[in-house]
Amino acid sequence: MQTTLDCMSCFVRQAVDAVRMVTDEPGIQQEVLHGVFRRLSRTPLQQSPLVMAQYIHRLIRELSGEKDPYLQAKQWSNDLALKLYPQVEEMVRDSASPIEMAVRMAIAGNAIDFGPHNHIDKKHVDEAIEHAIESPLNGDFAAFTDAVSQARSILYIADNAGEIVFDRLLIEQIGPERVTVGVRGMPVLNDATMTDAEVAGLIGLVEVIENGSDAPGTLLDDCSEEFRRRFYETDMIVAKGQGNYESLSDADREVFLVLKVKCPVIAAELDCPVSSLLVRRSGCADGDEVIVETNQTQQDVQDTSTGAAVSPAETRST
Repeated sequence: MQTTLDCMSCFVRQAVDAVRMVTDEPGIQQEVLHGVFRRLSRTPLQQSPLVMAQYIHRLIRELSGEKDPYLQAKQWSNDLALKLYPQVEEMVRDSASPIEMAVRMAIAGNAIDFGPHNHIDKKHVDEAIEHAIESPLNGDFAAFTDAVSQARSILYIADNAGEIVFDRLLIEQIGPERVTVGVRGMPVLNDATMTDAEVAGLIGLVEVIENGSDAPGTLLDDCSEEFRRRFYETDMIVAKGQGNYESLSDADREVFLVLKVKCPVIAAELDCPVSSLLVRRSGCADGDEVIVETNQTQQDVQDTSTGAAVSPAETRST
């Protein structure tokens, strides 16, 4: 996916939210915004939005000295998801189609995202679960289940902390013995890392690997050689969330993108309403429909990132 003009104002909003969460120091806040404006002035629209997003969060971490600014938000998200897990597990178990309900609950978990939101509470997540039960499941679910039935190996690329607890429901349905879960290599936003996979109970259930990158998505050129090898050698890729959509919708292999659409730009690109539940197959084989065709170029990997923020006070209040 390419950057659009509408992404520019979102980058600024994300930077403001994130730096306010990390520090009250006006000098640091101003320096971050100046850096973002300088970078925006030379950002090519041909690159993925994640490149700018990665830069924003690198800059905030560097100037603030905070290695993991969203740590408190991630811990809160994981705790909430674990409390809700027995409830959603029962929904999956009692469903007429457990794998479909597991997909729906995994998408409900995708609502735990501090990129587009600067505050999330339990009510927000409860409403996301209800919405996931009642709303249409759009896209390529039949192709997804067919691919699951045939795959000997599956790489499941996680998105956010908290959400990764809900992902466990889907992983258990598609067969943990053949699943490898990919997480971020370093903290960025509230994206899931190895620590979050451990909290979610995935260590020991499946193999978990880091991608070697601090992008809030999967910029393959920025990932480790081992992760890229796994990406191309595995039979099936499942990638969660908008960040992975932004970075993998034009990948040169088939990827099943499982997400809730939260961004008007992505909604317009996919010709669907905001809040849609989607299972989208991209990078189809010759003769198949390609859902999205874009030209992503990664430039200056040193500058990259996506985000927003929750304030420590807001996190405590939830």
